[in-house]
Amino acid sequence: MAKPKALSAEEVQERLARLPGWKLGDKEIFRWFRFDGYPSAVAFLERTVGPAERMNHHPDIEVHERRVRVGLHTWSAEAITDLDFALAAEIDRLKGD
Repeated sequence: MAKPKALSAEEVQERLARLPGWKLGDKEIFRWFRFDGYPSAVAFLERTVGPAERMNHHPDIEVHERRVRVGLHTWSAEAITDLDFALAAEIDRLKGD
């Protein structure tokens, strides 16, 4: 499998504009999600497992009671890539709203 290609800063900004709520962090894109309680936050985290496994792309996830922070960075490319945006879009779909 080919190593994913790093996106330019301009490409990252263009794609972030199409994903409301996602922000650029230190070498990653991230988003905070809010829930009405800890059980629903953990259930959301569990729903991300299937897509992450299918894509072989695993996010950094933090659970803080009613909030979940998802960070995406492609370690093999040491950059933000298409994989990060594809998984971000899938995670948004799982969350709904």
